[in-house]
Amino acid sequence: MDQGGQPENLSTLLSDRVLVNGTVVPLTFTGDGKLRWTGKDQRCLTMEKEVLGFALEGTRIQVKYAVEKGDGICCLWNRGDLVRQSFVFEPLSDDSLRLWSQKLRDYIDSLGRPKRLLVFVNPYGGKKSATKIFSEDVKPYLEDADVQITVIETKHQLHAKEVAKTLDLSKYDGIVCVSGDGILVEVVNGLLEREDWAAAIKIPIGMVPAGTGNGMVKSLLDAVGQPCSTSNAILAVIRGHKCSLDVATILQGETRFFSVLMLAWGLIADIDIESEKYRWMGSARLDFYALQRLLHLRHYNGCVSFVPAPGFEDYGEPTGYHGEPTSEKSPTEENSVKTQRHGYHGSDFKLENKHWRTISGPFISVWLHNVPWGSEDCMAAPKAKFSDGCLDLIIVRDSPKLPLLSLMSKMNDGSHVKSPHVTYIKVKAFVLEPGPRVEDPAKEGIIDSDGEVLARGKGTYKCDQKALMAYDKLQLTLDQGLATLFAPV
Repeated sequence: MDQGGQPENLSTLLSDRVLVNGTVVPLTFTGDGKLRWTGKDQRCLTMEKEVLGFALEGTRIQVKYAVEKGDGICCLWNRGDLVRQSFVFEPLSDDSLRLWSQKLRDYIDSLGRPKRLLVFVNPYGGKKSATKIFSEDVKPYLEDADVQITVIETKHQLHAKEVAKTLDLSKYDGIVCVSGDGILVEVVNGLLEREDWAAAIKIPIGMVPAGTGNGMVKSLLDAVGQPCSTSNAILAVIRGHKCSLDVATILQGETRFFSVLMLAWGLIADIDIESEKYRWMGSARLDFYALQRLLHLRHYNGCVSFVPAPGFEDYGEPTGYHGEPTSEKSPTEENSVKTQRHGYHGSDFKLENKHWRTISGPFISVWLHNVPWGSEDCMAAPKAKFSDGCLDLIIVRDSPKLPLLSLMSKMNDGSHVKSPHVTYIKVKAFVLEPGPRVEDPAKEGIIDSDGEVLARGKGTYKCDQKALMAYDKLQLTLDQGLATLFAPV
């Protein structure tokens, strides 16, 4: 056996002759995390990027890894969908077996990967396929990586939030949501209502696409050029890399909601919420209902005010900050989520004495986004960043129907923001003052955040149902990098 002698990043951790498929071949493990051997041709595995884990099978070692479908083992990181495979070798002595096991274990442990995960599975989201996705696609990866898991199937709305509020976080290295974006939002809100919220919100959260939208995981994977697949998503969790995520506080009176994805009012909110009657169609329901809404287009009176980010100071007209929003009590105040005595109270961003700007309606759509993708096929805010301290504001005030249809057809690649009918602004803080429909002033609109209804105005879809807030003035502030996500790199 040959160990060491080269510069550290290329040092040989272990070199030996082993049995592979009945043939004795040289096998080398180097300090840069590459496992190389020679069979019919030179092959290698990159521990950090490809290897999930390993297992002892008697006198053999099975190295479990993931590579792009259709490919063999290679030393380059692939960007396609992945498939699990294994490489089995047999050291020629007991001492060699123990040494190989120790070196592989030490290296994997040095990567800081999560070893204990709490997994939420939402069996009701999207096409109701999350349970199957977990059992067939997610669990095998976690087993290969020797990750201990605790699985909770959500039974009802806000179940994940209830768990997150009381969870003993010392038992876990992270939380994984096999769902759409809704469970992520519940977990974040639950963590921020804890007495120990400042520590709790730092637990990394991973996403596996199993819902209708999947905007967060799409944004994470697309940022590094990877397809939005189950295998890429769970591998990002296993590898344990992390990124920070801005969290927005939506405030109305004493009622708060913490948002990580978006807020919408007007056309986008109407499509997102009213299309629920077609939920059986999966993500196709959004396109189907969007066409209906375009044919019967609505305009909304109202006003938006914002603190522009640097470079966006010329948008809108000058105005001032008029204090915290005031409104009549929420129609469901007794059941609403109130500020917890020991919970997170929102960003300490000072709203007074800022250079506020305002834009008045009528509006077709007002859309705020925290990350680029709103769903797997909708790049709502191409310039959005995970932790830049800004929300991306996309406004459509007026547009003929055909240009609007063209605009919406370009949302799959983000080029809709180039339309002359779109105003795109990065903002540090935001106030929405929603009004009634222009065409029918007796009816109002829906305010939607992260796929959930914040407020239902008069005459709206299911307006008799309880909502967290009133259809009235509300404000958003942002806390830069407050939450932590598992990320591909």
